Amino acid sequence: MEASFWHGKWERGDIGFHTSEANPLLVKHIDALQLPVGSRIFLPLCGKTKDIHWLLQRGYRVAGIDLSEIAIRALFADLDVQPHIRPLGKLLHFSAPDMDMFTGDFFALSAELSGHIDAVYDRAALVALPTAMRAAYAAHLMSISGDAPQLLITYEYDQTQADGPPFAVLPEEIQQHYANNYQITMLERQQVAGGMKGKTTATEAVWHLSPVC
Repeated sequence: MEASFWHGKWERGDIGFHTSEANPLLVKHIDALQLPVGSRIFLPLCGKTKDIHWLLQRGYRVAGIDLSEIAIRALFADLDVQPHIRPLGKLLHFSAPDMDMFTGDFFALSAELSGHIDAVYDRAALVALPTAMRAAYAAHLMSISGDAPQLLITYEYDQTQADGPPFAVLPEEIQQHYANNYQITMLERQQVAGGMKGKTTATEAVWHLSPVC
């Protein structure tokens, strides 16, 4: 998936994937991560998701990264927060109390730049990437997060009937990427209302990835 694909979507305002409320699966299952207030949660490829608003209201600190500077600027505008902006390596770093957001290439974000991560909430990253990129993405995410626990949301549907993103990520692929580092538990699976883009039935699943001791 070329970076220009996502830049184009934000430039055109073609963001049907953006929702106006926090994801109900996050709200329902955040406690699976067993995080104390003040924990720092990392959201890869976060856009301007309302999930960030909800996490901040719950007393968590948040960090995230997105390719689009438009998305991150819109996030801070929606929060009515003025960030401090500075170049950091090959990325731009937007900071405010309890927030560290980066724009640029996910693979340019290191553990040193990101800072300590207590947990990962991956709603829109793994499913946004085509098959050829997902193994490298998962490996880099584990590297920068220090195998922090994850709440992962995926979709399952017949990929021949609808084009991604979001792409279908089946349970066996999750095992391939994460089983060496995590105990993997499926917390819930539900039907997607209207199917995937109205073309085929689909389910949405939420997974808890707990580090193997």
